[in-house]
Amino acid sequence: MAVVSNKLNDLLEPVVTDLGYELVLLEFNPYKGGATLRLYIDLPEAPADAEEASITVEDCAKVSREVAALLDVEDAIQQAYRLEVSSPGLDRPLVTPAHFQRFIGEQAKVQMLVPQGGRKRFQGVIAECDVESVVLEAPEGRYVLPLADIERARLVPNFDIGKPG
Repeated sequence: MAVVSNKLNDLLEPVVTDLGYELVLLEFNPYKGGATLRLYIDLPEAPADAEEASITVEDCAKVSREVAALLDVEDAIQQAYRLEVSSPGLDRPLVTPAHFQRFIGEQAKVQMLVPQGGRKRFQGVIAECDVESVVLEAPEGRYVLPLADIERARLVPNFDIGKPG
């Protein structure tokens, strides 16, 4: 399945980029009788909390039309599938080092493929990130997590922004 996802990502990322968006994450989930192809798109370097710079339904429809047309021409998915295009949302996925760097100072949840110090799940503030690892600061300590061993990571939405003390 990872091979198919990588091929789809290689095929679709240039189309999304040419339309002026960032392909944050592509998920391909096959199941008996079909599959779901889900694309999370964003504006390049869009501020995390800027409403005026957020993905609209029209943006998703535009990307969906172009991606669907390309997939039909390339016959890239050999089964029935459902295409979903959406914004990353408040709990946006963090995939690349650039994603982690962009959100330094924000809370994140990380699930590891390989246990680190006997655990696979971590939550803390993103303190730093380079091409090899991300550092989370948590009340119980500082965690240096290898990017290659991260299964999934997402921001933790902060619903208290702007609320008085």
